[in-house]
Amino acid sequence: MDEVAVADPASVVGVISDFRTEHGISHRVSCRALGVSEAWFYKHRTRPTRRELRRQHLIEAVKEEFDDSGGTYGSPKIWIRLVRQGWRVSVNTIARIMAEFGLVARKVRRRRGVTRPGKRLAAPDFVRRDFTAEAPDLVWCGDMTEIETGQGKLYLARVIDLFSRRLLGYAMGARHDASLVVAALHMAAATRGGDVRGVIFHSDRGSEYGSGKFRRACQKLGVTQSMGRVGSCFDNAVSEAFNSVLKVEYVHRHTFTSRT
Repeated sequence: MDEVAVADPASVVGVISDFRTEHGISHRVSCRALGVSEAWFYKHRTRPTRRELRRQHLIEAVKEEFDDSGGTYGSPKIWIRLVRQGWRVSVNTIARIMAEFGLVARKVRRRRGVTRPGKRLAAPDFVRRDFTAEAPDLVWCGDMTEIETGQGKLYLARVIDLFSRRLLGYAMGARHDASLVVAALHMAAATRGGDVRGVIFHSDRGSEYGSGKFRRACQKLGVTQSMGRVGSCFDNAVSEAFNSVLKVEYVHRHTFTSRT
């Protein structure tokens, strides 16, 4: 048969293959309709189609994002990152590729909270789960988390501004006590120039934040304490979210041989 000139063989081969896969139309019928021979089809079929090349590039991109995350990213987060790079793909396609190649996101083990409920009278909850602020230095929030090292646990206390979500102060040590949270508070105050009168400091009801030492530090700085309910992570959601991101994005990708 006289064959038509084909400017893009890969596209024609893809159409013929799709007709067979999706509609059950034989290669012979499709070739005749498109004016090419079966010999021509099988000759060009050995070359990857544009769709096959795109899929291969997508697979490589998914694997790269998964590896870069240290095996912690699932399909939703990988999908978001690829879309930002310009890929037009569904999250379900990402999930199928991950399943096909055995890319299973490593689950982050949830630990018990570091802070323990104190016996002292708790401060009122002035935040009431409204983790927004209209300006800097109106509301700060603080919490502690633990990091496993070869020398034992390292405790991190930090202070975040609810307006900017900026980390203002932090302190690390081998013990989670009042001195640690006071040190983080003092760093935050120094970051803001020392005058932080009127700031509301929100935390959980851990004994460190309810201690006399921390209360005195707040009073000296003119900071008003606010505390969420016992055992409710939602009452200090911003701090909990910070802990989660820190663990997933950094801590669980590294091994720390010492506390320093």
